[in-house]
Amino acid sequence: MRESANAILPRDPILPKDGGAAPLDFVIAVMAFLAALALGASLVASRAAEGWQSGLSDRITVQVVPPESGDIQAGLKAETDAALRLLQATPGIAHARLLSDAEINALVEPWIGKDGVVAGIPLPRLIDAAVTPGAQVDVAKLDTALKDGAPHALLDDHRRWMARLKGLADAVRYSAYGILLLIAGATAAAVSFATRAGLDAHHEMVALLHQMGALPGFIARAVEWHYFVSALFAAALGTLGAALFFLAAGGLEIFGLEAVPFLPPLSLRWTEIPWLLAVPVMTSLIAWATARLSVLSVVKAIY
Repeated sequence: MRESANAILPRDPILPKDGGAAPLDFVIAVMAFLAALALGASLVASRAAEGWQSGLSDRITVQVVPPESGDIQAGLKAETDAALRLLQATPGIAHARLLSDAEINALVEPWIGKDGVVAGIPLPRLIDAAVTPGAQVDVAKLDTALKDGAPHALLDDHRRWMARLKGLADAVRYSAYGILLLIAGATAAAVSFATRAGLDAHHEMVALLHQMGALPGFIARAVEWHYFVSALFAAALGTLGAALFFLAAGGLEIFGLEAVPFLPPLSLRWTEIPWLLAVPVMTSLIAWATARLSVLSVVKAIY
């Protein structure tokens, strides 16, 4: 009898399907949706940080502030020309150029709006300098030389800004990983509770299988496959919803909704969408392992 019981295919529906399985599938789908959102947010943050850092690396910006007294325009022009000449003569600087008024207005537009620039107010002059790849520029020495030739010049090599960007991206990424761990734990807890509740509801059926000679591993295989398949389909639906959310976020401009300034677009690239497939795979594996361990612990405790 033991051989006949264990000869039954473990994937056959030995135990009847519980009527309360739909709530568990819904919970898993919601968990997968949140997990996919967290994973997508980490991808967006990493891509944005890499883009910002690549745009700021090997760049030096010099800001010439208008003097507070005297002929403001003349003094501003003289210091700007002096700073530009110094940058162009500095070893390691590939080229330096003065940004036009239109470019400066475009930079400040996100803060003050299109009509926020008041005529007659002198804006600082900005000089964008590119560092030759592989070259080393003595920033401290260059800053001292700028102060001598242009006292109102401010040098920024973007190191502090890039460090803050990296810190922000790391915070978002690690927060997403923490959320994924919490979701994994919640999914395991829900599956464990459902498994134990199902075994309690079908205690007589489990006892009959045991009396027929079914081993605990056989009963576990019969149950774990059910939870594996259910979790896979439920998590796939939740992940699909998250993928559609990210794809829709990239098309908001079609409906006249502009992107928030300084924030990266929330959409994922097509090459990043496959990363979301890890969510249903991991969710189903967690459900499978949790169901197996739960069944084994319950059956061995009873018998």
